[in-house]
Amino acid sequence: MPPDLNHRIVDSLDQFAKKSWVRCSVSHMSTTEVLAKIQEMVRARDWSQFHTPENLAKCISIEAAELLECYQWSSEADPQAVREELADVLTYSYLLAHQLGVDPEKVILDKLHQTNIKYPVEKSRGKSDKYDRL
Repeated sequence: MPPDLNHRIVDSLDQFAKKSWVRCSVSHMSTTEVLAKIQEMVRARDWSQFHTPENLAKCISIEAAELLECYQWSSEADPQAVREELADVLTYSYLLAHQLGVDPEKVILDKLHQTNIKYPVEKSRGKSDKYDRL
C-alpha cells in the first residue's frame, strides 16, 4: 500500500475514533496479535472444544443476524450495539479462519482480487448489478 494512502487511512481511523460514541482508540494490533488475544480468552475458558468449523460457521451466521437486528426497525442503529455485534462476527470469523488454517488477510486479499476481475471499474462503477449482468 502506498505510504500516503496508508497515512490517509490511519488519519481517517483516528478521526473516527475521536467521535463521542467511540469508546476506545484505534488499535494498531496486527491480525496475529488480535487472534492471539482471542485464543488466550478461549483457552482460559476451555472453549476450543466447542469450536468446530461447523459450530463457528453457525456462530458467524447467528451473530450476523444479531448485527442485522440492530437495523431491524430503523436505519439509525445504536452505534455501541452495532460495534458489539460486529466484534462478535469478526471474532468468530477469526476463529474459523484459524481453525481452517486460513490467513484472514490473505483470503480477503485473494477475494478482493477475484472481485476486481468480476467487477471491472469501467463496467461496475456506480452500479449494484451482479457481475453476470453488467
